[in-house]
Amino acid sequence: MSDHSTYEALRHLADSWGLLTMLVVFVGLSLWPFRPGARRHNHDAANLIFKDENDGQ
Repeated sequence: MSDHSTYEALRHLADSWGLLTMLVVFVGLSLWPFRPGARRHNHDAANLIFKDENDGQ
């Protein structure tokens, strides 16, 4: 197997499975904040800027 054929094989792999992998990762990360168990964490993060340093004292 020459270097040229190795390059072509890796390029074909990246063009097909690499693109599919990047699409799956993108969709997964895009939907991650909307999962049912994230509501409390999202609410806490959204209201964090309003928390005072002296809260609870």
